[in-house]
Amino acid sequence: MLDRLLFDGAVALYVLGTGGFLAFLLFDRPKVARAARVITMVGFAVHSASLVARYVGDRVSPAASLLESLSFFAWAIVGASIVFQTRYRMPVLGAFATPLSALLLLVASTSGDAAPPPSGASGVWLPVHVGLVVLGDALLALAACAGLMYILQERTLKAKRVGWVTRRFPSLEVLDAVNVRSLTIGFLLLTLGLLSGGIIARFAWATITWWEPKVVFSVLTWVLYAVLLHGRVTEGWRGHRAAVLAIAGFVAVLVTLVGVGLFRVGGHTV
Repeated sequence: MLDRLLFDGAVALYVLGTGGFLAFLLFDRPKVARAARVITMVGFAVHSASLVARYVGDRVSPAASLLESLSFFAWAIVGASIVFQTRYRMPVLGAFATPLSALLLLVASTSGDAAPPPSGASGVWLPVHVGLVVLGDALLALAACAGLMYILQERTLKAKRVGWVTRRFPSLEVLDAVNVRSLTIGFLLLTLGLLSGGIIARFAWATITWWEPKVVFSVLTWVLYAVLLHGRVTEGWRGHRAAVLAIAGFVAVLVTLVGVGLFRVGGHTV
């Protein structure tokens, strides 16, 4: 099928782009980084075509299954990383975002195929809900990538060593700016996604099943990011603490989106 061929092509291109970015980290070759970025952008285009072909050919949306949501998640991470790489002139971000997306696609390829949505949850609200949550999670993934780079750069500077991290990574100020920008937008999208999920539950089942693992982890993840943003705004949290919390938050995102979905716990299929 065309969509599967495009999907496999996107995986191959992301893996190839990952190799290029890793070579850039090891050997500091700007031309290699540019080539890796071009390869990743081509992979993003192929991936986009795969999603379109999947929807047009089989009428399968990103809300249909774990495979679809993980594929959409990977697509959103790559797209957001391309935007941030351009905005902040930091190609090294691709060395973190592209491998993550390739890994997500590999996980998606081993998960089950599309399944019908839960009874009563069909209609426009389900893809809106999943789309907002996944887009928000993609921005939060970039916040975690920036946080990890911040910690690596900070340790290198404190040790007063000039190495590959210092030469390839942007300044701590830029990394913190990327962290807060992606965190803010991601949290807003995640909040809207959870609200739309509440609307689905209200009109489809007249209640919200609060004890479902997916709901519990989603709420806990939202609270963690709310605390982080509150700390940034009111307590002036910056730098190392914000970076660590951004990484911890993304671990919670992965448990919620990937872990619960893989084990198919509760009524959520994605």
